[in-house]
Amino acid sequence: MKTIHKEIPFQPHHILTQEMFTDNSLFFDIETTGFSPAHTSLYLIGCVRRSGSYICIDQFFAEQPAEEKLILVTFLELLKACDTIITFNGIGFDIPYLKAKCDTYALKQRFADYTYIDIFKSISSIKHILKLQNFKQKSIETFLGIDRRDLYSGGELIHIYHSYTKDPEEELLELLLLHNYEDVLGMIDLLEILSYVHLMNGRFQKSSCEVCDLTTYEGAAAKELQITLHLEFPVPRRISYACGPLYLSAHQDTCRITARLAEGELKYFFDNYRDYYYLPEEDMAVHKSVSSYVDKEHREQARACTCYSRHAGLFAPQYEEIITPSFKQEYKDKTLYFEVTEKFLSEQELSEAYIRHLLSYLKTTKKRVSP
Repeated sequence: MKTIHKEIPFQPHHILTQEMFTDNSLFFDIETTGFSPAHTSLYLIGCVRRSGSYICIDQFFAEQPAEEKLILVTFLELLKACDTIITFNGIGFDIPYLKAKCDTYALKQRFADYTYIDIFKSISSIKHILKLQNFKQKSIETFLGIDRRDLYSGGELIHIYHSYTKDPEEELLELLLLHNYEDVLGMIDLLEILSYVHLMNGRFQKSSCEVCDLTTYEGAAAKELQITLHLEFPVPRRISYACGPLYLSAHQDTCRITARLAEGELKYFFDNYRDYYYLPEEDMAVHKSVSSYVDKEHREQARACTCYSRHAGLFAPQYEEIITPSFKQEYKDKTLYFEVTEKFLSEQELSEAYIRHLLSYLKTTKKRVSP
């Protein structure tokens, strides 16, 4: 077994890196000859720890498949000093693989006792917003502007490892170590990508919320709600995302959300339509308690789709009833609206509840729809 140890200065480029990469956390990445722990070998484990103002990089390399137990034991010993594990898809692959290998060798492990941060798993919920070609580590590094010298994928290195076990040339070893070294070291700067997750999860302060005039692409006059947020964690790259009447953009420590407003009349639908009559001439419903004032010839039993009153105003979209009363254009419409009032614009708690609702909707709505 070969053990490689290096130390380099810790120079965080982002506040998230400083906050999340502590002396009690550890990044790690494994290299294997395949996906199945029962039929493949574990040949390399790379780890990154922080020690004050330095980063410690340790790599445990099995020169022969028979040494996989030894590198596993060495890794488990190093892991004892940590309480947080940071990985890229470690929950999906690395941890289950290592657990299976521990079972094979009857080694005690306490993977269940750690706090986990899985960068891949964290950003998978907003992949439609980031618009990346794929979510491989190298793709995200390219998005963030992180350069690397390694040109191989883990799969491409399998035959190189097999070649090394037969003829241990130094050049082959360097290729194997470099890929793992850049994978595990790159995870530190990869933490920046989580700033987008924190934005979508509501880590912001509202700066402004106001109604503004706009001219549509067709040249018509319209209005929109413009919201500006100050981000707790600045985003490393500018992003934008459109979904129906909503548009989100983020750059550095600022996020802007706009919502196209509906102007005119919308309908408020009463729940208990059996207690109402519909008046076709007035196009509205009235409660049966006041129906004595209406001729029987000019009223009919209300149905769910005709049991409404009409209200004029300026309305913002919402996708569940966050702000009441809620209005619709038609009964079967999925999109709800609420009236944009001075109270809404001025009350911090009310407007922030709406902002969090919009972020949650954008996060969970995968299909992009043109406004």
